Amino acid sequence: MKFNPAVSSSRRKSRRAHFQASSLQRRKLMSSMLSKDLQKKYNVRSVPIRKGDEIQVIRGTYKDRDGKVTTVYRRKWVVHVEHITREKNNGATVNVGLHPSKVMITKLKLDHDRKRLLERKKRGDRARPADEVGPGIGDLD
Repeated sequence: MKFNPAVSSSRRKSRRAHFQASSLQRRKLMSSMLSKDLQKKYNVRSVPIRKGDEIQVIRGTYKDRDGKVTTVYRRKWVVHVEHITREKNNGATVNVGLHPSKVMITKLKLDHDRKRLLERKKRGDRARPADEVGPGIGDLD
């Protein structure tokens, strides 16, 4: 069922918007889930992945492999992780691209902006406490 009349439910338009997304939009679309202990610590389920995060692969050929993100390749919708490589026929080693939805962040690279993002995203803070809301209907007399 369609809830927002401003958003199309057309498959064609959804795919077009996805594949023509700008780099800024792709950053948000390329989010990864946090590990259970990080979810508990920050009260956030997922964040956009970035270079320097430590991750664990949770799906595919490289399942249960750990490593640090070396590149977030937004144009190709993949992340490259150190020690996850394959050898080409000519003997050269190349990084294997992994989709961010198939990895789990186990350690965040925190800086000032990332901390602010986690504060903003913290779940359960949507409803403000009663003392911040202001006077209620019964308090107006």
